[in-house]
Amino acid sequence: MEEENKVNSQLPVENVASEVEKKPLVGKFTASGSKNLVMVIVAVVVVGFGILTGWLLSGVSKGKTQKVTGTNVTQTKKEAGISDEKTFKDTAQGLLKEGGINGEGTHHLERDGGPSQYVYLTSSVIDLDSFVGKNVQVWGETIKGAKAGWLMDVGRVKVLD
Repeated sequence: MEEENKVNSQLPVENVASEVEKKPLVGKFTASGSKNLVMVIVAVVVVGFGILTGWLLSGVSKGKTQKVTGTNVTQTKKEAGISDEKTFKDTAQGLLKEGGINGEGTHHLERDGGPSQYVYLTSSVIDLDSFVGKNVQVWGETIKGAKAGWLMDVGRVKVLD
């Protein structure tokens, strides 16, 4: 072992450096300009087609009535939602206010009996903000909440006043 160290330490540094072949780290890219243009056009067409497909599949229309799972969503000043009593069989009444509880729900119904009787609401179908401050009846589907005693996904709302 000692003899190897003597041999290695006796080699001049210049000889070791000249033995290593110096090559560039990155080679030159030799693509023609027309190939680059074709790739850019293909990429733009694919992205555009994806956006168009997503928009068409979303089913969003510009009117006040939207197609949602084969039923119509209606919206007036006194009522909004889907009249599907099979899906939205739970109902509650109260004064609609903004705010949920600990991240659950976007709104709540204030009912007699205080905060323990509130119904916390969310909706993927209706804009509940247009009914805030009004006495309403809601129809929906009860969903499990971690903090809310009663959490409902609202499918229909009707102003009672």
